Amino acid sequence: MMNIIWRLGACTVTQVKEALAPGRKLAYTSVSTIIRILEQKGVVTSAKAGRGHLYSAAMSKQAFQALSLAHLVESVFDRTPSLLVQRLLDSDSLSEQELDHIRALLRAQDR
Repeated sequence: MMNIIWRLGACTVTQVKEALAPGRKLAYTSVSTIIRILEQKGVVTSAKAGRGHLYSAAMSKQAFQALSLAHLVESVFDRTPSLLVQRLLDSDSLSEQELDHIRALLRAQDR
């Protein structure tokens, strides 16, 4: 949903719901609940607009990714980033091209 909010800018729950992938058939109330949770976490802000609200991202995509990754490493990978990397490498979801890109990033980090 955050990708939709970043793409649309200030938007309503209905606009977010309509922008979801066709296979994601979520009820209006489900989308609304998720957006309100994001607002409570400080990721989204809201402004009254008529009878409804307009929601906007409160942080950049990069900041959100960093926050999400830090939370994931802490809560799922026992505060060990290398476990996250190992699981990613073991997942068989990486193409050879993606692996090459990761290797290049690691080489650049060593410099």
